[in-house]
Amino acid sequence: MSLFIVFLAAVGLSLRAEAAKSPNVLLIMTDDQGWGDIHSHGNPDIDTPVLDEFAKESIELTRFYVSPVCAPTRASLLTGKYYLRTGVSGVTQRYEVMRAEETTLAEVFRDGKYRTGCFGKWHNGHHFPNDPHGQGFEEFFGFKHGHWNNYYNPILLKNQEVVSTKGYITDVITDAAIDFIKQEKNQPFFCYVPYNAPHGPFQVPDRYFDKYRDKGLDEKTAAVYGMVENIDENVGRLLKTLSRLELDKNTIVIFLTDNGPNGKRYNGGMKGRKGSIDEGGVRVPFYIRWKGTIEPGKRSDLAAHIDLLPTLAELCSIERPEDKIDGLSLASILLNKDQTLPERALLTSRYRPSSSFNLRGALRTPQYRLVSEGKNNLALYDMEADPGQEKDIKKKLPEVTKQLNTQLQAMLKDVLPEPPTQARIPIGYPEAPVVEIPVVEGNLEGHFEFVNGQGWAHDWATGWHTRKDQIKWELDVHRDGAYEITLLYTAPPSAVGSVVEITDGEHTTKATLQKAYHPEPEVRKDRVPEEKRLMQTFKELNLGNLYLLSGPQTLRLSASTIKGNEVGDVGGIRIRFIAP
Repeated sequence: MSLFIVFLAAVGLSLRAEAAKSPNVLLIMTDDQGWGDIHSHGNPDIDTPVLDEFAKESIELTRFYVSPVCAPTRASLLTGKYYLRTGVSGVTQRYEVMRAEETTLAEVFRDGKYRTGCFGKWHNGHHFPNDPHGQGFEEFFGFKHGHWNNYYNPILLKNQEVVSTKGYITDVITDAAIDFIKQEKNQPFFCYVPYNAPHGPFQVPDRYFDKYRDKGLDEKTAAVYGMVENIDENVGRLLKTLSRLELDKNTIVIFLTDNGPNGKRYNGGMKGRKGSIDEGGVRVPFYIRWKGTIEPGKRSDLAAHIDLLPTLAELCSIERPEDKIDGLSLASILLNKDQTLPERALLTSRYRPSSSFNLRGALRTPQYRLVSEGKNNLALYDMEADPGQEKDIKKKLPEVTKQLNTQLQAMLKDVLPEPPTQARIPIGYPEAPVVEIPVVEGNLEGHFEFVNGQGWAHDWATGWHTRKDQIKWELDVHRDGAYEITLLYTAPPSAVGSVVEITDGEHTTKATLQKAYHPEPEVRKDRVPEEKRLMQTFKELNLGNLYLLSGPQTLRLSASTIKGNEVGDVGGIRIRFIAP
């Protein structure tokens, strides 16, 4: 028995020694924080002492680029690919969904015997297998949509369980990440912390907001700076946790943001902000620290979010995915200041299906930025002589313009050979027997329209007046079976007696609306009056069961009988797998 105990102890020591060779990774990303929202980037109006000190301990990549908006950056960061290759082309209405077949950083680390956790905002598909668990994260805490409506005592997800929390959302997310680090301290871990602040709504505790309002800043800037200062404090909490656990020397820590600033404010004189394909929309802070291994300093090599997967795989000595990626490993320049990257051109793109020219693009080389806002709308800038993009030099350098535009168009065609389509909604997986599908993931027909206008997360549909008013959801059914369908609705008393039905084209199930539910929408809290939106709660109506075959299916919601002037509003449907 004693020999067996000695053997187990030796095995344990061996495993811990092996784990010590593999660095942990803490990857922190904020939402809508621009390059200029850091004090050490020349902004005297904001206080970020933790990030300022962290920058001194890190290599700062001073020309680091992401995508113009949220979901595309996340897809590229996680896969090492330009986002249009991953199925993502937008930020809402299923255009934000990354294909389940993509190999993510989380899957790479999980297969490399790391524990994986995601804490914060996901925004690449909120149904399995496109959600964090389906994409390689063993632990998840946060929310899966593009934004959240309430930052105080928020109701969030812990894995698949809805949980109530206490506190401000950034603090709560940090608490969960710290718990994960403590729990996994004896084995390698990949801890991804995509904070949702300072994305709107602009909710922040008084002590932060008042501080910046007292400086004479407008409400939005004061709220953003307050949210960033709170983030700064929480980054400090994460770093102190690593230090207390004596993990800081064996943990690679990365800080970056997901796009340019979400408003007009200081951004280092760069042109553009969030949503723009100009420099200010996509150049962001990037710091990487590995104490004792990476020598602090600054580098101006062109680098991007697509480089993180190959870089971290090499630094952590784990296998990269076999499928083609667009990024380069930055390990050589991080570990050896005398190394350089091969000369490259980075692609920026923004796809907008509703615009007249739906794919805009830009190409960034070490010297130039070529911007294409349309077929005959090109601009060329010398970023060395003109970092603020004030002087278009395309007429002065026609050959350079032509060469770069040829390269840009070829790259755009390569990453998006065909127009993107909305991802179908997956149902019927054993891992997710109940799927709640919001109306923003459907297609509205007739008089239906979104209450808040945009069809972003948490919006709902109104205008249900006629039998021709319909909502269509495109499904990807994983397995044959009977599915129970529930409508999430509001309805005035006059609508009682209306008959609501849903069909897959062959079979129909219907129910009579027997109870009115007509609460006044709640105005979402926001420090910025013009940013306020409406929120709503919904009642449930069981529509019955449909037997659905596996594969692509379409559900259509309509009313066969309408009492009064309208049926009501629609928040979405819930589909539950019952039996094969």
